[in-house]
Amino acid sequence: MKKIIAVLIVMVFFAIPAIAQDEGIKAPTAAVDAQAVKKEFIVYTDRFNVNNHYTASGFMGDYGDISIDDNCKITPNNGKTCLKISYTAKGSQGAGWMGIYWQNPANNWGSQMGGFDLTGYNTLEFWARGEKGQETISEFKVGGITGTYPDSDSTSIGPITLSKDWTKYEIDLKGLDLSYISGGFELSASSKDNPEGLIIYLDDIKYAE
Repeated sequence: MKKIIAVLIVMVFFAIPAIAQDEGIKAPTAAVDAQAVKKEFIVYTDRFNVNNHYTASGFMGDYGDISIDDNCKITPNNGKTCLKISYTAKGSQGAGWMGIYWQNPANNWGSQMGGFDLTGYNTLEFWARGEKGQETISEFKVGGITGTYPDSDSTSIGPITLSKDWTKYEIDLKGLDLSYISGGFELSASSKDNPEGLIIYLDDIKYAE
């Protein structure tokens, strides 16, 4: 009896795809259509995530006024951590502004080979919020590294005044030459716009189709 039941189960298992084909019904499948999966290239998500591709290493302007915590656990937008960036606006180097580049490799100002071919990505997406609200960011930027091995293109948005709530921003990349980008993300702010300094939070910085 057990053998008969087993034979019947096998027959039904092989018959289902054939019936589905005959009736024009799509048989169930565990395979995922690769075209349906949105392609992403991560700049920063959680700290130490293996998919992070750039390093916040290019401090500019009054770099002595900048501190960054890439393991901040204060209400991240997603996951366990976010980026916390503090700027005192004291003018340590007399510049009156600050900036940070996320570079590949770290500290690469175009003096060495690096970067990534990001052809095919249409936007850079990220989430940001201010500690108090009304913090003004002069620009958020993609590319712009010069030198012997310069970025193939650049674009930016700004100025932007942040809210206390997490807000999603996008930089449009359509039509740009993204074949070589070592400056994967950049932000800058001035003491004129933020005389008392600022504290901001960033999370989920990524390139997307």
